[in-house]
Amino acid sequence: MTTSTPTAPAPVSTPGAMDFGQFLRKAGRATLISFIKFDPRFQWRNPVLFIVWCSAALTTVAAVGDLAIGTEPASGAIHMPPGFTWVIAVWLWLTVLAANLAETLAEGMGMPHATALRTVRESTPTHRVMAYDGEKDPGALSAQLEEIGAADLDPGDIVVLEAGDTIPADGEVIYGVAMVDESAITGESAAVIREHGGDRSAVTGGTRVLTDRIVVKTTTKWGESVADRMIALAEGAHRHKSPNEMALTALISSFSITFIVVAACVNSIASSIAPPVSIAVLTSLVVTLVPAEIAALLSVTGIASRSRLLRRNVMVASPHALEAAGDITTVVLDKTGTITAGNRKATHFFPIGDTSDDELLYACYLSSIDDPTPEGVSTIQLAREAGVNVGQKIGLGRGVLFSAETRMSGRDMADLRVRKGAESPILNWLKHVGTQQSHQVVEELRRCTDSIARTGGTPLVVASKPTDGPGRVLGVIELRDVIKTGVAARIRKLKDLGVRTIMVTGDNPLTAQAIATAAGIDDFVGDATPENKLELIKAEQTAGHFVAMTGDGMNDAPALAQADVGVAMNSATAVARETANMIVLDDDPTKLVDIIETGRRQMATRGALVTFNMANDLVRYFAFFPALFVGVFPGLARLNLLQLHTPASAILSVVVYSVIVIGILIPLAIAGVPYRIANLGRALNWNLLYYGVGGVIVPIIGIKLIDMLIALFPGY
Repeated sequence: MTTSTPTAPAPVSTPGAMDFGQFLRKAGRATLISFIKFDPRFQWRNPVLFIVWCSAALTTVAAVGDLAIGTEPASGAIHMPPGFTWVIAVWLWLTVLAANLAETLAEGMGMPHATALRTVRESTPTHRVMAYDGEKDPGALSAQLEEIGAADLDPGDIVVLEAGDTIPADGEVIYGVAMVDESAITGESAAVIREHGGDRSAVTGGTRVLTDRIVVKTTTKWGESVADRMIALAEGAHRHKSPNEMALTALISSFSITFIVVAACVNSIASSIAPPVSIAVLTSLVVTLVPAEIAALLSVTGIASRSRLLRRNVMVASPHALEAAGDITTVVLDKTGTITAGNRKATHFFPIGDTSDDELLYACYLSSIDDPTPEGVSTIQLAREAGVNVGQKIGLGRGVLFSAETRMSGRDMADLRVRKGAESPILNWLKHVGTQQSHQVVEELRRCTDSIARTGGTPLVVASKPTDGPGRVLGVIELRDVIKTGVAARIRKLKDLGVRTIMVTGDNPLTAQAIATAAGIDDFVGDATPENKLELIKAEQTAGHFVAMTGDGMNDAPALAQADVGVAMNSATAVARETANMIVLDDDPTKLVDIIETGRRQMATRGALVTFNMANDLVRYFAFFPALFVGVFPGLARLNLLQLHTPASAILSVVVYSVIVIGILIPLAIAGVPYRIANLGRALNWNLLYYGVGGVIVPIIGIKLIDMLIALFPGY
């Protein structure tokens, strides 16, 4: 076995540590990208901002036309100062720039992460097994290897990796155990163990083997690994809108079309008694009417939320999942690997009835030969330490692998069949092979398993069936697991958010109860099969709950697919990772709190922005319309509640404010509205109050101050 000393990862700079020069460079880069986005093909993706872009372009054309003519016409009965059209054109282009800058800054949140991941997706040479015939030992495969580039690998290829090698693609360890450096993906400096069998067999492309040799079966193509998906998310490439975002975009787009019709009808209203209104005033009216701030910042909230979770090592594969996370009321947690560490080890053997210690040790050893999980390996180790005598027949017979359906493993010999598993499946198996256990044996077995389960252990029952005799229970193996650090505190946090927690496990119900009580979980389901997990989620959804499910095994895939939010650990099986719509890269199940909080913060932020914008519009309309028609209808002067200086300064003040308010709201859209209330309805009501009232006060103050500044310029 080859070993090497783990290499410490390169130091990572603190995200907040940025000098003024770095700030200027990042600001300059964001501004440059924002100017590039002036391309109408880019603007077309957002119909409302495309309307603003067209208004700015039309006003610019009108300004050039006025320059060619040499004079600027009056707008209706209102005389506009010289250069007014040019000024409006500039501020309309600044509106487009502010909207582009908002999205660019949100996308920039993920750029450092994407830059760090660039090296992960580089194609590196790897050693592929030319013709894999089931041989597992890496040493025996040396003569069958060929060196190829990682980009040439296909799903299903077998590669052999040694200490120092970069894992070329996502895959599953099918032989061996090694320490793996995953800091490039998770940011965690501590190496992790990846081994064949169990729930820690998945490896991620771009991570590095630190010790030993392993055989890996690839599961993804080049360019489709977790690292590639993270880069795409961090850079905002191929961003898909969520259903709610698409619905809201369609709604405000339809409103905007209506507002264009309203602006086009202005001249018809006043044509009988006044000259036509100028292009600059009409485009200003359009930009004032359309919900430009919502259109500019709606996508920002989604991009920022996904970037925020990515920095916390949660990859969001579906934008719909992040929105659904805000509605989660029930969380279903798989016990092994999620609540507990998942490395259960055999700690004691308990004979039942008249079974001798040697007989039980032999059966435990025999039933664990074909069990590569930590439970099976530790059972063999404990049996050896206890002095098991396996004899010469141990290499004979046929192994019976563990399955989620049978929940048993074992071995069939010529003269003996041995099984190891949960209590109920083992007793059912004995009935199936024609043996009914006596009441005394069943009672003794139940006392033993209950005693282990009450203290948080997991009992595994061992039974045998000789060819020429009745089957019988031999004894119980005690397995011990520990609750992961921080899980109990995070469960309390979920309760503070009003979320109900349910733990599901295939373990004995008493074991499940002990673990659930220690972790502070509300409810539990023991002896659960994959079908039970699926039925539980469907029942919760039927009762009106939004359900999040965490899991990492192949048997969790149906439940993950059914849940509103399916969360898989990065070390989960390939099927679980593909089925889930969120992946926790550092295998920390407590990230569920971050997921739910981020989903609710996104929901609250969008509600706040919409409320603030609608309240803004009321003030802007009262400032704009009296100024627009005061020359035609002098009585409208009484509606100049803000006492704006002139009609021209009033119109310009509203346009300038529309640009400034986008800049003011960018930090709010990126950082999000703080969410600390478990009651969702109450939180939204407070947002309506804060941002509704604020949406009236802020534009009153802002437009008035801008008007006072504009009034200092001659002609305004």
